[in-house]
Amino acid sequence: MNFNFGEVLTRAWQIIWKHKVLWVFGIFAGCGRGGGGGSGGQVSGSGDQTFPQIEQYIQQLGRWIEDNPWIVAIFVLLVVLLLIVSIFLGTIGRIGLIRGTYQAEIGAERLNFGELFSESMPYFWRVFGLSLLILLIALVLFVPLVLGGTLFSAFTAGIGLLCLLPLICLLIPLLWVLSVVIEQANVAIVLENLGIGDGFRKGWNVVRANIGPIIVMTLIIFIGSGVVGFIIALPIIAAVVPLIFSAASNNAAPIWITVICCAVYFPILLVLSGILNAYVQSIWTLTYMRLTAKPRDNAPIELEANA
Repeated sequence: MNFNFGEVLTRAWQIIWKHKVLWVFGIFAGCGRGGGGGSGGQVSGSGDQTFPQIEQYIQQLGRWIEDNPWIVAIFVLLVVLLLIVSIFLGTIGRIGLIRGTYQAEIGAERLNFGELFSESMPYFWRVFGLSLLILLIALVLFVPLVLGGTLFSAFTAGIGLLCLLPLICLLIPLLWVLSVVIEQANVAIVLENLGIGDGFRKGWNVVRANIGPIIVMTLIIFIGSGVVGFIIALPIIAAVVPLIFSAASNNAAPIWITVICCAVYFPILLVLSGILNAYVQSIWTLTYMRLTAKPRDNAPIELEANA
């Protein structure tokens, strides 16, 4: 198939630049993708005092939790609510981007946030259900594999881990393919009003029948979004790295400077990430539309009878 990658990439950018309401749905979509949380190592000033201090801190924390169980309960409840809201917004964001891209592509001059939001609701449980189903299948398959591999590696003094490396290397492209199938399945569910099973089969058929263009587009998106995402995150990295080096050298770190810089840049980061998410989802939607477009039949020619 002669797939025009440049046309899809250009058209996707034209759509999200003209219809900036899609940036909001891009921000929503980012809520459901999960953010990588950085964890900093704790560096001690004196090796003899570190472990007693940590043990004392843990004991104090345990006593505080026992004295304030209601605060812990409220905190857990807030975390659960935040997770639910993130899942909801992330799912609605993906659906809204798919519908918005489709409407813009078929000629809509203006996209309304309220209409896109309400039109996305009927597809919520199907798109969310597909993600949940894939997650459950992955847990059923991979958790026993990981536990079995860990035990096997422990009993064989680490040699078993070397034997499992080829399997691990094989799983990486399989997970990659699965993520692309899910992207196409989500578009199929929304654009063709399919159920979970039919949507997944449609996504799989689209990927299988167009493996060449799909691989190239996946590489373009993976590399391009990775580079852009790194550039977007550079100010955060620049603000956090001095703090890490300061902690490593056991000096007093100006943490408030880092916090202020991150807080000031966060709204900008949110908008830029939303634009990136909107662009990527628009590309996947247009890719699906181009790959599943039926060739137009030549219109029949009517011949008038000579008088």
